Amino acid sequence: MPPASTKASTLVGAASPSPSPVSDSRLAPGAHGYRRMSFALFAAGMATFALLYSTQALLPAVSAGFGVSASAASWTVSAATGALALAVLPMSALSERFGRRSVMNVSLVVAVAVGLLVPFAPNLEWLVALRAVQGAALAGLPASAMAYLAEEVRPKALVAAIGLFVAGNSIGGMSGRIVTGWVAQLWGWRAALAAVGLMALVCALVFRAMLPRARHFSPGSLNPAALARTVRGHLADPLLRRLYAIGALFMTVFGAVYTVIGYRLVEAPFHLPQGVVGSIFLVYLVGTVSSAAAGKLVGRLGRRGALYLAVTTTAAGLLLSLTDLLGAVLLGLVLITAGFFAGHAVASSSVSRTAKTGRAQASALYQSAYYLGSSAGGTLGAIAFHAGGWDGTVLLGLLAVLGVVSITLYGSHAARVQQRLLTPAAQR
Repeated sequence: MPPASTKASTLVGAASPSPSPVSDSRLAPGAHGYRRMSFALFAAGMATFALLYSTQALLPAVSAGFGVSASAASWTVSAATGALALAVLPMSALSERFGRRSVMNVSLVVAVAVGLLVPFAPNLEWLVALRAVQGAALAGLPASAMAYLAEEVRPKALVAAIGLFVAGNSIGGMSGRIVTGWVAQLWGWRAALAAVGLMALVCALVFRAMLPRARHFSPGSLNPAALARTVRGHLADPLLRRLYAIGALFMTVFGAVYTVIGYRLVEAPFHLPQGVVGSIFLVYLVGTVSSAAAGKLVGRLGRRGALYLAVTTTAAGLLLSLTDLLGAVLLGLVLITAGFFAGHAVASSSVSRTAKTGRAQASALYQSAYYLGSSAGGTLGAIAFHAGGWDGTVLLGLLAVLGVVSITLYGSHAARVQQRLLTPAAQR
């Protein structure tokens, strides 16, 4: 393990840790295998977000169809993200034993199969239950994908590679919502969910055909005691704890905003139809750009600078969305989306870079925190909207953003204090 002073500086300290020796056989930009891998994981990212958030843009229609409130309908999203958060750590343990590629393939197959059953749910309870199963199945993808990238990609290309996977998330989230919005307007929300299931099936087939076989994976055991020791070690790391909290808080903002925005836009003063509301999610394209560009952003500003820029952008978007002008609301969504995806790419890549052992578990813990943040954001955002309208949802988001800033400032201060303690008095 590297010394604490080196690890503690990855995101909120002074210097980055020294990269591990580069193997010539690892994938690098420009190589044929790198392009296949990028395309495959982009497709997997699309399927993950399209399935995971398939009901989010449809919540007003689900509410009307079952005659339930916004907070009750929001459980069709929160159940999926919450189940994913709980299942991601066990799934990461399976990936250590059976391989990243195998776990990701099985996860996609099961999630797509459940997705094709979801449109036939007879009531809200069945819909929530099926969505929970779907979320648990999808848990095999995020942590396994990041561990796969950390093992198969050269260290200097890791941020960019993870950024492309996150970009696939944003495209999947966008396309899924646009498809569901227009299909729901024409044929109803059940047909919309069926369309997302078919789209995810195509992505799963592309992923299976394109992803290169792992060349640097070494199977581990399913020893529960060893897994517990690995998890305790990661949770004992102050930097990893801060990264997990940052991921959860960013996703709280994102989950709250996109769970509630459909209700706001179909009500006064906007009164937008379902298809147009679905098209609003074209702003996800901004997230595609910001996450894919995260590597260049870190190169120019450093990890701390990139994170501060992401936080500032997100907060500005939240404040701008308070107006009743549709153009200003849309610009606010653009800024929120850009800030969120950039911050997520920086934080998630920092986890993969910091953990030198048990990378799958380190990434799994990040994903658990991340999707628990999504689940909490969706539920709390709906409650805040019910209690105080859009202003209540924005206030929740600003509190989460303040949490990210506080954690980052604390980490920077802790790193400076630690550096002074480790510096000989004669050199001060």
